[in-house]
Amino acid sequence: MTLKTIFPVRSKDKGFTFNLWAPKASSVTLVTDFPQSEVPMNQQQYGYWSVTVPDASPGTRYKYELDGQHAFPDPASLAQPEGVHEASEVIALDSFEWTDNKWENIPLGEMIQYELHTGTFSPEGTFEGIISRLDYLLDLGVNTIELLPVVQFSGFCNWGYDGVYPFAVHQGYGGAKELMRLVDACHSKGMAVMLDVVYNHFGPEGNYMSNFGHYFSGKYSTPWGEPLNFDGAHSDEVRNYVIQNAVMWCRDFHMDGLRLDAVHAIFDFGAEHILKQLAGKLEELTTKTGKSYYLIAESHLNDVRYISPFSKGGYGLNAQWSDDFHHALHVLATGDRKGYYEDFGEPEQLSKAIRQAFVFDGVYSKYRKKTYGNSTKNSGGEQFVIFSQNHDQVGNRKHGERLISLSGFEMAKLAAGAMLVSPNIPMLFMGEEYGERNPFYYFVSHLDPELNQLVKEGRKNEFKKFFDDQEEVADPASRETFEQSKLSWNIHANSERRAMHAFYRELIRLRKTNPVLRLPDKDNLKITNTGKSFTLRRWQEGRQILVFMNFDQQPTEFEVPETMSGQLNKLVDSSAKQWKGPGEESPQQVSGGDKVKLTKEAILIYSN
Repeated sequence: MTLKTIFPVRSKDKGFTFNLWAPKASSVTLVTDFPQSEVPMNQQQYGYWSVTVPDASPGTRYKYELDGQHAFPDPASLAQPEGVHEASEVIALDSFEWTDNKWENIPLGEMIQYELHTGTFSPEGTFEGIISRLDYLLDLGVNTIELLPVVQFSGFCNWGYDGVYPFAVHQGYGGAKELMRLVDACHSKGMAVMLDVVYNHFGPEGNYMSNFGHYFSGKYSTPWGEPLNFDGAHSDEVRNYVIQNAVMWCRDFHMDGLRLDAVHAIFDFGAEHILKQLAGKLEELTTKTGKSYYLIAESHLNDVRYISPFSKGGYGLNAQWSDDFHHALHVLATGDRKGYYEDFGEPEQLSKAIRQAFVFDGVYSKYRKKTYGNSTKNSGGEQFVIFSQNHDQVGNRKHGERLISLSGFEMAKLAAGAMLVSPNIPMLFMGEEYGERNPFYYFVSHLDPELNQLVKEGRKNEFKKFFDDQEEVADPASRETFEQSKLSWNIHANSERRAMHAFYRELIRLRKTNPVLRLPDKDNLKITNTGKSFTLRRWQEGRQILVFMNFDQQPTEFEVPETMSGQLNKLVDSSAKQWKGPGEESPQQVSGGDKVKLTKEAILIYSN
């Protein structure tokens, strides 16, 4: 498949060439400002239109007039300075002066990911606000940030999954050049950048796609909007649109990879799935640039086909999120069994999630009322991203509570430890590293009041499945809801926050430096549990790690396995006073057969 350019690019001679896919139109006129003009476009094959405008330059505003009637913004706009309903703006993607020529991507298995929402991460709510805190993240030990979607959406605040211009960076965050500056700054500090993208649907407000072409087939549906047309008539050009978008982020914005939102809602029954085609195109880009790019899927299917290589009939993505790890951990930590959590609660499920990533790998689900999932036997630990919380699991709660608000301080430390000793890619959700207690709500700011009301009613109905209380749902369209979701920071003014931050910092340091923990090896691993008490052993070429985890509400006693050779030294005890714990009872050194006491809700790590 030869990709067709679909946004304005510099002409070889002078000005810019405008490109558009609009098969539904019998005529298209480019209407520009600065200078004002109306230029008929030339029809090409397969519904494409093109024209070169010598006077066009960065900053030129324009729309496309269809059949001499209505004019709309560009579906592949690179900038929407006045919002989703107004004119698009020409920008030059090749004008930024990059300084990351020597940058090489971080190996997937060595990533410590940090998921953040640009608008709520900093008081500024911009890319500049992130740049100002990169040294903080670097000191914490994070080497990869994952940005929630940053494409243009309606209003001033949104999670980003209601974007309607997939090529345009949200103006309120700083726009395209500021995003480039953020990526360049990250690379200069040795940090990778992953971008969350949405290829299963587009948002409702400012969505003029159907006026131009057959972006939606009408054959399928999602809970969030009509899915894209990847397998019906005219689907070649929709596939071109999406692949061009992914390539743009990696080629022009120097992203190190993409997190693909809800791939289970990407419907494609064609001979070559769009995700496989996308992975193939990024492989081609790697060959051209010499740099690797990662594709990480979010999926509810527990299907390793997404991450299996082409040679095994897979789609060739690099990794996928493991919700099962989160769910097993969450239920043990909080006791919550509502909604999809009803499938979890057995301690053995956490053991299985640590060992195999998927709990449901071909077993029956009470919640889904069916068998689902398949085996991860042939998939490496680096192919699964795990977390104790993320934007969905916090923000889709009725009151937006973070884990620490549900479980308490000691259990939150234990959950962090369980994640960082597991053989997968750990991902933190912004603020958890210092015990942020501000909620993270779902928020929107649509310009249409009726649309805001529909969102509010939809959230209220959704929560009825999970929550019995009659408290009013936080209004997603309220400015207060957005402001309450911002990180409060002020770490050093609070002893609990200082202790949590120091604890995370030490866990991440161990994760990155210990020769056993730093490898995502799920084969050299054994985990057993007695009730809510877990013993985890990992080993690598003579080096050993022994971890005790107590999720119970009572202290417990562990026995060091006889198979542990030699003497082991204590690395971390979450109950220690230095982490603001109740006080440790564990010895500094142990050997096989020794008894070890551990307080309730605590994690203990030994190594030789």
